[in-house]
Amino acid sequence: MLGYDRTRMPSAEEALAGRETPMPISGVHHVNDRDITAAPEGLDDIVLGLGCFWGAERLFWQLPGVRVTAVGYAGGYTPNPTYDEVCTGRTGHAEVVRVVFDPSEISLAELLKTFWEAHDPTQGMRQGNDIGNEYRSVILVHNEQQREIARKSLEEYEQALKQSGKGAITTQIASLEVFYYAEEYHQQYLSKNPMGYCGLKGTGVSCPI
Repeated sequence: MLGYDRTRMPSAEEALAGRETPMPISGVHHVNDRDITAAPEGLDDIVLGLGCFWGAERLFWQLPGVRVTAVGYAGGYTPNPTYDEVCTGRTGHAEVVRVVFDPSEISLAELLKTFWEAHDPTQGMRQGNDIGNEYRSVILVHNEQQREIARKSLEEYEQALKQSGKGAITTQIASLEVFYYAEEYHQQYLSKNPMGYCGLKGTGVSCPI
């Protein structure tokens, strides 16, 4: 792993082996006591990566209409990775947030507006001083309807960025294959550690809906 370029994606052959055992977690949201592993009927969910997942998760659990959040790893190869493994760049996973929301209270388009405005989606394999493929911008969808909404919001925000002199969006839109829950201490980290690190920094450009 020494000398590995964390700003590129590994191949499946290069990826760390991981393990069969899922990460042990309490499953209880530190802020609202809801089950972070459940998929309640009548609700939707989306998985988003916008840099370090600590600040990103807090951003979403505060939104009206969001029922529960959880942080984890997705988009790569290594099964049930640890945080240390993800930080090597050799899993291919991004740090992500699973957002479970009530579509009658907040739309996916509104969630994506928050997503775009909270980070800089033009930076490739980094967010600010956080460098590596685990910090890349990603939208991981469950179906074609979500994919189309994500594509439309990307196109509209990219146009807004270009009008402000910003670069092209590098955000990946892909189907979610597996979401692996991160370690217990990462879940709702900034609720447990209010003075903890938050690297979120947007472009200052508003996203149209």
